[in-house]
Amino acid sequence: MTTAKTLTPGASHQAIQHHYDVGNDFYQLWLDSTMTYSCAIWEEGEPEEALELAQIRKVDFHINQAKAKNAKRVLDIGCGWGTVLKRLVDVHGVEQAVGLTLSEAQKDWISANNHPQIEVNLESWLNYSPTQPFDAIISIGAFEHFVKPELSSNEKIDVYRTFFNRCHEWLNPGGSMSIQTIAYGKRKPEEVQKTLGAQFANQEIFPESDSPRLTEITAAAEGIFEVITVRNDRLDYVRTLQAWLTNLRSKRTEVINLVGKTVFERYERYLYLALLGFLTGDLLLLRLTFRRID
Repeated sequence: MTTAKTLTPGASHQAIQHHYDVGNDFYQLWLDSTMTYSCAIWEEGEPEEALELAQIRKVDFHINQAKAKNAKRVLDIGCGWGTVLKRLVDVHGVEQAVGLTLSEAQKDWISANNHPQIEVNLESWLNYSPTQPFDAIISIGAFEHFVKPELSSNEKIDVYRTFFNRCHEWLNPGGSMSIQTIAYGKRKPEEVQKTLGAQFANQEIFPESDSPRLTEITAAAEGIFEVITVRNDRLDYVRTLQAWLTNLRSKRTEVINLVGKTVFERYERYLYLALLGFLTGDLLLLRLTFRRID
């Protein structure tokens, strides 16, 4: 495998830590027990209390789409607190699951389990250089951090194309990849960026990060990966955010005691404004499956 050059077109280590390293105890209070911090897949009529089931359904969906079941090696780019990694080896028969994260808190959480089949690296995909190829790649909720808002569309496509080239290099022939990402919807990115919700998120929640447009993703993957499926499940994110918001508000006293009133109010506002973005269609939730072009 070739050695990657150090590049920083997206969110820095410090920017990621600004959000995710608020503390594992904080996220435990309002996420479900799997510590999954991305959009779930809901069945019709499921109550908010079914959040954990909906999150496991989402994880299994991506594992199946990437054809990762019983694989030797699977990579999870932006592995969070390790839900996908653990399910790969404990349920789906994967021999080794490797995760990448820029959050020290998340890496510590995963490493504390000392799972012999799980490896976690505090490293960006830009600088990662595996010693062995993978049979499948999964990336849930990381694509949003690959570029900064000030980049032009063509510059973003160049970064995304670098990502797809790296993944192509890391995958065995015939390998598949499943990606989940927030994306811009009915309005142009520059219009959405002017909204109160986007400005608040850029300043207070996810600095140095910007979502893609579907056309930018497909343009970047052209000739490198074949697009197999595309789903827009933005209403699933409305339901997920509502469940998180309910959980956060129900734990108001505990959250304030742990991290203070300012952090509680910041996240309450963030979850509500994000919910509105998906409800109105300004934001989409894309789930995409790719097959390596050999």
